[in-house]
Amino acid sequence: MRKQISIITLILFLANVSALWSQERDKDTIDTNVIDVVKPYTPSVSDAFKVKEEPNLDDDVNTSKKEVQYNIFSFPVASTFTPAKGKAAVVDKEKPPKLFDNYASLGFGSYTTILGELYLNHALSRTESVGGYVSHHSSQGGINDVLLDDNFLDTKLNVNYASNLRDMSWNVELGGLHQKYNWYGLAQPLFNEATADSLAVAHTFYGAHVGGDVKFEESYLESVSVLFRYFGDDNGSSENRFKMQAQAAIPIADEEISTTLYLDYLGGAFDRNYFTNTELKYGNFNIGLAPVYRLTQDDLTLDLGVSLFYLNDTELGDNKFYIYPNIAASYRLVDEVLIAYGGIKGGLNQNSYYDFSQDNPFVSPTLVVAPTDQQYNAYVGLKGKISNSMSYDVHGSYLADRDRALFINNDITIAEEDYTYGNSFGVVYDDVATFSVGGELHVDVNRNFTLGLKGDYFIYNADQQAEAWNLPDIEASLFMDYQIDKHWFAGASLFFVGERKDQFYLNSMIFPATPQIVTLDSYFDINVNVGYHINDRFSVYARGNNLAGNDYARWQNYPVQGIQVLAGATYKFDF
Repeated sequence: MRKQISIITLILFLANVSALWSQERDKDTIDTNVIDVVKPYTPSVSDAFKVKEEPNLDDDVNTSKKEVQYNIFSFPVASTFTPAKGKAAVVDKEKPPKLFDNYASLGFGSYTTILGELYLNHALSRTESVGGYVSHHSSQGGINDVLLDDNFLDTKLNVNYASNLRDMSWNVELGGLHQKYNWYGLAQPLFNEATADSLAVAHTFYGAHVGGDVKFEESYLESVSVLFRYFGDDNGSSENRFKMQAQAAIPIADEEISTTLYLDYLGGAFDRNYFTNTELKYGNFNIGLAPVYRLTQDDLTLDLGVSLFYLNDTELGDNKFYIYPNIAASYRLVDEVLIAYGGIKGGLNQNSYYDFSQDNPFVSPTLVVAPTDQQYNAYVGLKGKISNSMSYDVHGSYLADRDRALFINNDITIAEEDYTYGNSFGVVYDDVATFSVGGELHVDVNRNFTLGLKGDYFIYNADQQAEAWNLPDIEASLFMDYQIDKHWFAGASLFFVGERKDQFYLNSMIFPATPQIVTLDSYFDINVNVGYHINDRFSVYARGNNLAGNDYARWQNYPVQGIQVLAGATYKFDF
């Protein structure tokens, strides 16, 4: 044992001496130079490691978690609470009125007046319908201090058929008219009852027309309308007119040009002219083309176009070509409150015997019929809304017409015809410049009350004629409609027409043939109506016309009926 301990002690001692000798040797050989680090250590995210939330355990025994179970001991509980059901708020609203497709109206009044209307419409299918309209207005007359009968008759008839298809809609119509008026305007005291008893002054018009139109969807050709009308009277006069108008959107490059094409033929004849028995014929055929390019930018809308017309006088053989401006613009200065607009346009207007007779039923069957060359109509204006219920329009214009038709009292010739006693009107043509200013005001006080006011002032300058015959210097009107309640309704219309000039000319060997200018007084006409809806179908109404009681003359020597009262009923129904 001691020997082993001695050996172990010797080994440890030798090891210790050897270590000390090694340290001394290393001390003598270490280089003391400075060491440069070329690339310092830069730690990165990849060098990091995540510490596990649940580290591994090296225990010999790993205890597991016990599963905990939760139990809810529920049992029913009796309750007496009952929630109230939701209920929508009740909104008071009126029952919409029943709309009908047909109605008939009949009224009787003073001067033995009869006024009737019948409108019918019936749907044959979802896309087809037929309809018709008949109107009749007549009076037995009775104007004070009139030497001749002043009764009249005006009846119009129209039937139509319409079809609405997917890509187009079209309709055709057939109509006719029968009118009778008397040349009762004898100048007094120049003529007396003895002269009146020898005259038969009834003048009857009759006519018929057929026409139609078609509209296309998603097509360059947008619409086409045609009309043929025959018109004549019991004095051998006859007139034929054919009109066609087509509208198309013609694409040019990336733009569309709105273009309108016009075709208008007019031909007619009178048995004689006013002074001789020579037949009077007339005929005109014109073709028009009016392309318009519309430019829209922000608040500005500008239409740039031109109207081209070719006229052929089929009786005289004359041919003319016309070019008119067709420019219009509008600019919103203040949104819907203030809009400025203006333009300059022109056109060739076809006059006809039918149009003249509807404007003045006392014309003689001896008229010269020619077109009017409207060289230009320059206009400017301001329009907009003052409030949600009030809108306005203020405008002015300067119109230059060449060969404008003017009604003038025919010369007194006392010939064999009953309309040659100064009791009929002819037509003269002259170059007339017209300057006008005016305005309109429309007010919707509420859903049941509307009011409209319009007025215009005119200044005329005729070239050859002494005056712009029978053209008023002032025209004003007021319209009012009021739905008083569910049953009662009322309305009113007021008209004011200023002074007009006409001519009185006695062409006789006995009396001096000197024309005299006659000034026709201005007049004011008040018309009122009131009605009551008995139910959805029946209504009764009453009307009062010319309530101012002014026996004014719309035309020279033609006083109108005084105060007129009429009452009637209307019935609405469906088939």
